[in-house]
Amino acid sequence: MYKKVSVFMLLCFTLLLGACGSTSSSQGETDPDYPDDQIEVVVPFDSGGASDLVSRTIASEMEESLDVPFTVTNKTGGSGATGMLATKNAKPDGHTVGYVPVEMSMLESLELADITPKDYEFIGQLMTIPAAITVPADAPYDTIEEFIDYAKENPGEIQIGNSGTGSIWHIAAAAFAQETDIEMQYVPYEGAAPAVTALMGDHISAVSVSPSEVKGGVDSGDLKVLAVMGEERDPSVPDTPTLEEEGYDVSVAGWGGFVAPKDTPENALSQLRESFEDAAESDEFQELMEDRGMTPAYKSGEEFEQYAQEQYDYFNELIPTIELEE
Repeated sequence: MYKKVSVFMLLCFTLLLGACGSTSSSQGETDPDYPDDQIEVVVPFDSGGASDLVSRTIASEMEESLDVPFTVTNKTGGSGATGMLATKNAKPDGHTVGYVPVEMSMLESLELADITPKDYEFIGQLMTIPAAITVPADAPYDTIEEFIDYAKENPGEIQIGNSGTGSIWHIAAAAFAQETDIEMQYVPYEGAAPAVTALMGDHISAVSVSPSEVKGGVDSGDLKVLAVMGEERDPSVPDTPTLEEEGYDVSVAGWGGFVAPKDTPENALSQLRESFEDAAESDEFQELMEDRGMTPAYKSGEEFEQYAQEQYDYFNELIPTIELEE
């Protein structure tokens, strides 16, 4: 009898351990030595754009505080979907994090990718940047009203570049076109940087990216910003009016931050969040924000998650109402 009870108890204990092991695996296994390997930062856009620049600056600061190498990998395509899916599907061990832009809250409503805020653990938000309408300095319009008049007189002639089909800068251009009742051709690129390069080379007529991403061309005298699409004027182009100032009810801005794959262990997340906050408050990052004309907008992991969900709800209402085709 004693042997039977002992065998039964051993069996129960074994099953209990198995169940606990299964639960732990689904949530990601805690590593008491974390971080014990390099950490990859996946950026879903091309190098040289705002997303890449802020990610590399933050990664450099976090590398020092966590004392492990950080490597930045650009995985472009699908308006950021390729890189965001890579982060979503990465092993949840704290050694892969990803930069996510506002597009994370848009891709599902655009039917471009099965990505929502619920797919990630949030580390923190970094900044916000408004869309802007930028054209070559020698373009035949010096104000946003002149641009709109030209577009109405020449329907479909203006080619406006963006950072990919369904990207925030594509949505910004489409929302602008709808509000002003004009027709434009939308030209997608794998990030804002190549779109701006195309504009500088006179291959397209305009871009709808952020002021920070055209700052170099503006400073060199090759480009001019006609209007920004934020609620307030942008500090990098303080003399440029907002669309709302010009009487157009449209405001579209991008934002970005870091996330980890769902079920990343809490001990890894806590260290990543602490290091991320320190990096976001560092002099190096603040100087980058000022130099590039971006607005710091730090949010904690919890605040960022809530905001991303609010943006997801907002774009689910907005996107079906605007025309995204050429």
